[in-house]
Amino acid sequence: MTVHDAPAPGTPAKPAARRAPPKSSRRRSRELALMGLYQWLASGEDGAAIEAHIREQDGFDKCDLAHFELLLHGCLAEAAELDALLARHLDRKTAHLSPVEHGVLMIGTYELKHCVAIPYRVAINEAVELAKSFGGTDGHKYVNGVLDKAAADLRPDEVRAARAARRPAE
Repeated sequence: MTVHDAPAPGTPAKPAARRAPPKSSRRRSRELALMGLYQWLASGEDGAAIEAHIREQDGFDKCDLAHFELLLHGCLAEAAELDALLARHLDRKTAHLSPVEHGVLMIGTYELKHCVAIPYRVAINEAVELAKSFGGTDGHKYVNGVLDKAAADLRPDEVRAARAARRPAE
């Protein structure tokens, strides 16, 4: 910085620009799986063709490949079962959901059901973040409410313990 670049005396310096933290490889794998589910929901295309297309996307090398494959192929293989689990907590049929919210709910439900190493609140939060990034204006609120109810069904002990821990001591 030269004398000419310095702010005038008494003038506050500009704050340094903040960069968003880099996305985790898991978050990137969820985003890519959502892209694949969106494509499947919109076109009904074959899972292998969808995966081949997703693998060509910029940034694919930055994803957690195993988690991406687990989510994409797991959600496709269990789509009917995931929709049945979700149906108990929806206010409409899954066919009436936007493809983005539907895909996000499938990913969140799949993680709640199969990825028990991921705490239920993390699975819900990651789904909410996907909905905020790719869904409609208030879609994340809907996703949060539905997955919170689904978590109580899929992981009752974990949810009960977390809720008990949040209660104030009497």
